[in-house]
Amino acid sequence: MRLMKKVYSMFVALAVALSASAGGADKARGCAGAKSDREVWTSVLYKMAEPVLANMSKGELQENMQLELSPTWDGRNRKVAYMECFGRLMAGLAPWLSLPDDDTAEGRMRRRLRSLALKSYANAVDPQSPDYLLWREEGQTLVDAAYLAESFLRGYDALWVPLDSVTKQRYVKEFTQLRRVDPPYTNWLLFSATVECFLKKAGAQADDYRIVSALRKVDEWYAGDGWYCDGPDFAFDYYGSYVLHPMYVECLEVFTDGGKNKIWNAPGCTFDGALKRMQRFGVILERLISPEGTFPVFGRSITYRTGTLQPLALLSWRGWLPGGLPRGQVRAAMTAVIRRMFGDGRNFNEGGYLTLGFNGSQPNISDWYTNNGSLYMASLAFLPLGLPADDPFWTDEPQDWTSKKAWEGADFPKDHAYYE
Repeated sequence: MRLMKKVYSMFVALAVALSASAGGADKARGCAGAKSDREVWTSVLYKMAEPVLANMSKGELQENMQLELSPTWDGRNRKVAYMECFGRLMAGLAPWLSLPDDDTAEGRMRRRLRSLALKSYANAVDPQSPDYLLWREEGQTLVDAAYLAESFLRGYDALWVPLDSVTKQRYVKEFTQLRRVDPPYTNWLLFSATVECFLKKAGAQADDYRIVSALRKVDEWYAGDGWYCDGPDFAFDYYGSYVLHPMYVECLEVFTDGGKNKIWNAPGCTFDGALKRMQRFGVILERLISPEGTFPVFGRSITYRTGTLQPLALLSWRGWLPGGLPRGQVRAAMTAVIRRMFGDGRNFNEGGYLTLGFNGSQPNISDWYTNNGSLYMASLAFLPLGLPADDPFWTDEPQDWTSKKAWEGADFPKDHAYYE
């Protein structure tokens, strides 16, 4: 009996030791195989971008893209989807592609995407290409031309300068003819302004009236505490993220040379003032990220997913984060959202393109103007990839973000309204 107990004890001890050894090995593998925050971001953005650019660089996007339209689609020309897809993707991708080449795994991905993007840019304005975009029809074209213009503003030296002279002339012509579109009295005014600001930066003839009138009107729509109305009436949605804050600040940066000049007939429109408003909005966005890496689902166009984080991304990329938002804290919060939303792959359809929904295939939440090309607004959260890997944004120690601290009983800064 004693022998049996001894043998049993030996087996138990052996099992415990084997289990501990396996657990240690699993843990070691987990540590060795765990992706850094930057690797998580680059892998998601590459997965988002590669099918689009690989096809469009060959003039095959319109042939091969697995297109999805909202169940309440309003009947407009479905070809608007391809400009939405390409323009919005490039607005988020441009900073990353602007980094210099290197021989790292990330550098090879970046070099490949940049090469594909330059070919895609050329096809987008070549009337002989099957992927010539829908420049001459629909008012929607103005929206996504603005995101293309924004991509050139954000990646001017890497994406605009290398284009051949014919392609550049074609872009100037296409951007200029968009003055045919009379934008509605909403955030659309900034789409006109963004196109014209790019023309100004590129040395082409720009319409200053379209720029200044848009800037003046957005300033009039400021509601306070970092929020803008989208038109005369306030709407509780994320359009401050998708359009209003970033395009207002970037247009003012171009038009005033980074705040060095004043706009004589719009004295309330200042670069510094707009930036402070966006910083306050960034504080609000960071506090909306839950301890689990989610954010509240409200308002229209929620299918734009991580596009809601664009102001935080822009503030991080440009080194504009306010003092109360440490870089490691913002990176940790945004990484939690990216992991939560893209960690399981269900936001892509069988063709590798983003699928209609918020987190998965949820077509019934899409708006009447939404197709899955629209969803590439999600790329706008990835602007900090334009910072090199050794930048403090990526190397600072991660910190718990505000709501995580609050719900775990840790000290966190109290909030207060922003007054001008």
